[in-house]
Amino acid sequence: MTYLETAAQFYQEVAQTPQVGLCCVQSTPLQLPGLQIPLPMQEMNYGCGTTVHPTELSNQPTVLYVGVGGGLEALQFAYFSRRTGGVIAIEPVAAMREAATRNLEIAVRENPWFDINFVEIKEGDAFNLPMADAAVDIVAQNCLFNIFEPEDLTRALKEAFRVLKPGGRLQMSDPIATRPIAKHLKQDERLRAMCLSGALTYEEYTERIINAGFGQIEIRARRPYRLLDAQTYNLQENLLLESLDSVCFKVAIPEDGACIFTGKTAIYAGLESLFDDSAGHLLQRGIPAAVCDKTAAKLAALKPAEIIITDSTWHYSGGGCC
Repeated sequence: MTYLETAAQFYQEVAQTPQVGLCCVQSTPLQLPGLQIPLPMQEMNYGCGTTVHPTELSNQPTVLYVGVGGGLEALQFAYFSRRTGGVIAIEPVAAMREAATRNLEIAVRENPWFDINFVEIKEGDAFNLPMADAAVDIVAQNCLFNIFEPEDLTRALKEAFRVLKPGGRLQMSDPIATRPIAKHLKQDERLRAMCLSGALTYEEYTERIINAGFGQIEIRARRPYRLLDAQTYNLQENLLLESLDSVCFKVAIPEDGACIFTGKTAIYAGLESLFDDSAGHLLQRGIPAAVCDKTAAKLAALKPAEIIITDSTWHYSGGGCC
């Protein structure tokens, strides 16, 4: 079998017999007023973070969800869209489509606001999305793209870029590796399917997103995911995997490179009340201003004695400039 066939077989198994805690689900699912998450959905929460960011889901967006899983995040997105066809979920594994459909039928009974037609589940895969160009506001995937080998990841990212409207958003949650994963683990297809051996480093992951055409990346959360201990996984030292939640915008890549926001701020500590770098960045004395990593580096080089750059918090919720 190819590694993708191994992954499909694995997710057929966990669709039929849920494995509670398969991924990093130590925290409870996102809580929203009037939203009841059916227990089977919670048991099939095979994600490593969240792609649902409530402050950005106004105006009933059209959401394309790739890899429906148990339907949990499709239901959460439907909470905001609340219209027929507002959420289209793409899933290649028949058993998973069937499980998600059953779970959504339970959600109808537990949520008076929810109509089963709010979520449309379609057969398909990340490499050939059954959507027209520039058709959706949001593409989302949770703990799926990390399974792909690098060139397949690029294919999936470019396909997401294709179906997004200009200015649209790719919202993802994936494991990343704190250092390159050993070859013998990468070649273990079942570990890859379990989201334990296919992860790229942060630098490799963001580079592939940018190479697919996305001009702005915002890091919403970066947290510990799983430890691959040296003894169990035949490594020289323990390897930490992290979970990365990101939002990537379909906007043009600036001439000086894409903007990546990781929670850095710039603080002007000079004698004037304001500092203007003549490149669109105005800093008030003593007040932190959110900036992308690229701008942070430029400002630090421009006025090293007067501009303080804070470390990445690995959380960003808007309001900055690049």
